Amino acid sequence: MKDREESSSSSSSMTTTTTTNNPNGIINNGEHEPRDINIRSFSSVPSSPRNASSKYDFVKVKVWLGDNADHYYVLSRFLVCRMLTVTKIPNHEAIKISLELKKLLIDNSLLDVSQSDLETNLFKLMERRGYGEEYINRYNMMTKFHHQRVPLVILVCGTACVGKSTIATQLAQRLNLPNVLQTDMVYELLRTATDAPLTSTPVWTREFGSSEELITEFCRECRIVRKGLGGDLKKAMKDGKPIIIEGRHLDPSIYLMNDENKTPSNDPEKNSSETNSSPELTSDKNPEAGSSNTKVTDNSSVKPPNSQDEAVASVEAIDLSEKVTQCKINAESSKDAEKKSKSADGSGKTKSGPEPIVISIVLKMSEFDHKALLEEWISSRTSGEKYTSKEKDRLITNLKTIEDYLCSFNSQGVTVVNISATTFPQTLDGLHNYLLERIEEGIRSSENEAPK
Repeated sequence: MKDREESSSSSSSMTTTTTTNNPNGIINNGEHEPRDINIRSFSSVPSSPRNASSKYDFVKVKVWLGDNADHYYVLSRFLVCRMLTVTKIPNHEAIKISLELKKLLIDNSLLDVSQSDLETNLFKLMERRGYGEEYINRYNMMTKFHHQRVPLVILVCGTACVGKSTIATQLAQRLNLPNVLQTDMVYELLRTATDAPLTSTPVWTREFGSSEELITEFCRECRIVRKGLGGDLKKAMKDGKPIIIEGRHLDPSIYLMNDENKTPSNDPEKNSSETNSSPELTSDKNPEAGSSNTKVTDNSSVKPPNSQDEAVASVEAIDLSEKVTQCKINAESSKDAEKKSKSADGSGKTKSGPEPIVISIVLKMSEFDHKALLEEWISSRTSGEKYTSKEKDRLITNLKTIEDYLCSFNSQGVTVVNISATTFPQTLDGLHNYLLERIEEGIRSSENEAPK
């Protein structure tokens, strides 16, 4: 009994007694007595090693925007971390910096802070960890990019089994871009839910009389898929929402932008003259043209269908009605844009929005690695159906023809990247750098063209 009394007294000294909210004041034993609840201090609550949360996440910090501080948002350590990874700070370092920022503000009772003060403290923490002016400039550049709502469309093109989905997903994560579309899904939706002239058999598995016929059919299907992407592209251009599109049904010629009117170039003859005007396939817009991860190939043996009279006639016949309709839509949208963009003082001057940034990337592999992956991909997709060796050779040859066609657009500024398992991290870093440079060029160009 003595031991029980001592243990009872010791437990009561370690706990705090509170009265329950039971209206009858009755516990399970039927007696009227207070309920013992063990309450520990906040700092003593253990955190799971698997959980990345911190006690500082339970305290809200308001960040006020604007000169008059009329609006605020609650600081998110996760969003700060994502923004830091965009500047190429490693993820584990970004997590530490964002936690240090939240800890600094809370420990100094800065629960209401302006955006400028927040960034000042953030930049000091970045410099303390060795991420100085270069990373701070990237942060400011991407902040300006999001504030100006610059339209950004990134196209990841290529044939089967070259890593399009992996590259697109990794780039979306690094650049904090939430929207990734796959043309394979769009193709299947158009084929099954509409009367679009698409077949269940992929174009690269069919037999054609020549490579020009194959490319012509490939371009036709790409244009149909482009129509299916019209709504998402229009929203991206109008609202300034960045988007990444990846898949096998992407023809760079449909999305290339003319310098004169900044509209997609669909003129086959013009594309043909531009493609054939340069004897060597080099890109003046590709800063990594000499790197080991970005290789340009000479595709003189396979010409785009735009350079063949037969292909041009076929494509023009298919797209004639589409061009007429698109011209009407462009005319109407330009009129609406002029009405909406007129200044409030009635001067009649229009305010043009930032120019869209369209970046096309073509992925390719070495012939040996690609063939091995294709054979594995073929065996996994046939579901028991066996391809003859002749059919396999035709499929691989067709994919090689399409790949050469896509790589031929390097002369028009399309970046061609050679994917390899041994250099994949370096390739991803190179693409990250390249996209940041293109975004910076687009922002600088829009600022120079903006009326003063």
